[in-house]
Amino acid sequence: MKNRIFSVFRSKYFYILLLTALTFSACKKEDVATTPTSGLMAFNLIPDSTQPVVFVLDNNTLANASIGFNSFTGGYLDVFSGPRTVKLYETNSDSALASTSYTFQPGMYYSAFAMGANGTYKNMIVADNLGSLPTSTGNAFVRYVNAIPDSSGQTITVSSKGSDVINTSTSFGDVSDFTGIAPAAISIDVKNDSSISATKTLTLEKDKVYTFLLTGLPNASDTTKAVRIKYIVNGTVTP
Repeated sequence: MKNRIFSVFRSKYFYILLLTALTFSACKKEDVATTPTSGLMAFNLIPDSTQPVVFVLDNNTLANASIGFNSFTGGYLDVFSGPRTVKLYETNSDSALASTSYTFQPGMYYSAFAMGANGTYKNMIVADNLGSLPTSTGNAFVRYVNAIPDSSGQTITVSSKGSDVINTSTSFGDVSDFTGIAPAAISIDVKNDSSISATKTLTLEKDKVYTFLLTGLPNASDTTKAVRIKYIVNGTVTP
């Protein structure tokens, strides 16, 4: 069953409006209406996978679709809340690349990041905590996910108006908290001393929530798998 809706996440102080898709295999409409749900967005950040991947929650494929490298579900999808087993598969494979047990809380939003290389993979699930972001500052909010499968440490820098608003060390598997930044043109850089260097520029918009994706293989000969910085917009916070 597929049904696109405009989902409203409500807290005591504000609304977060996000376009989501409600997709379940083999479910009934009355079940969705009475069962608590959570929002889940999933990303394929595995640069050396030969096939797209699928996320399977218990026995249901998320979005009934596979996800190619550096792609994602396109928004938060409604999933049943509670304890779930999230497995990661390559398309047309019966052998799981990774398996994670996680408890999804009703009305909360989450991201699942498939990452790794060379036969070692994981599906990392994090709570996005959109409900804790302030709405009166006029800021945009950014975080980063380091999915570059390399043992070296790197430095990520986010600069705005000639000053660094983020300048910190990072390594594979890091997922930062959201940081408020005044709306402006910014540049994002990730690098180490040798094999990793990528830059991205964009203009942040007021009240938008962004995730920066650090992906790719160091020294990749295939340019489609090279280290790069991508971003997605998680949503908008409004009073």
